[in-house]
Order: sequence, then C-alpha cells, then structure tokens
Amino acid sequence: MHELSITENILKLVIDHAVRHNANKVTNLYLVIGQLSSIVDDSVQFYWDIISADSMCQGAKLHFERIPAQLHCLDCEVTYAIPNELTPCPQCGSLRIKTMCGDEFRLDSIEIE
Repeated sequence: MHELSITENILKLVIDHAVRHNANKVTNLYLVIGQLSSIVDDSVQFYWDIISADSMCQGAKLHFERIPAQLHCLDCEVTYAIPNELTPCPQCGSLRIKTMCGDEFRLDSIEIE
C-alpha cells in the first residue's frame, strides 16, 4: 500500500517540474526501480491512473526500468548478482554483505509538451 504515497509524491514532483518549464502536458515518465526495492510496478501504475486523472499528467505513460541487485562481500571482496532474493556470498558463505546496486527507486526523466 506504500505505493500510493510514493505515487502521490511522484505526481507532485512531476507537476512541479512541468509547471516550472511551462508545460501543458506530461506525456512520459521513466522510473528506475531496483530489484531489492519493495515497489510493485502494477501498483504504481494502478495508483497513477487514478490520481493523475484531471491533471496535466492524465494519460502519461509510465516506463519502468528494473535494476538487478549486486552485492559485495565484505569478507572475501567478491561482487555478485543475486537471482531473486538476498543470498549469502556464493564464494565464502558470509552474510557480511553490502548492497552495491538494486535498492534504488527514482524518477529518471519525464517528457513534457
């Protein structure tokens, strides 16, 4: 359910940016979502369709780019990708790991008219 508040924040950010640049309409949004984030694309899209109605963002297309997770072992220094969920280091089995990428969530760009 946290996707609703996230989507509301995206809408506010996009409208603020579009107004500053004298836009009449927002046509596309490009979102980057890491594999480890708990953001569900379909939920964001669902809420977007509802809350953007009757705004300059109505009908804007959302584009989702998923970033795979990469972890770095703090014990043996190996960097590795994970298939689906967090896993110990495949080389030494350590749980002392640092996330290198895959936990991000950001609005990368928007297109306006």
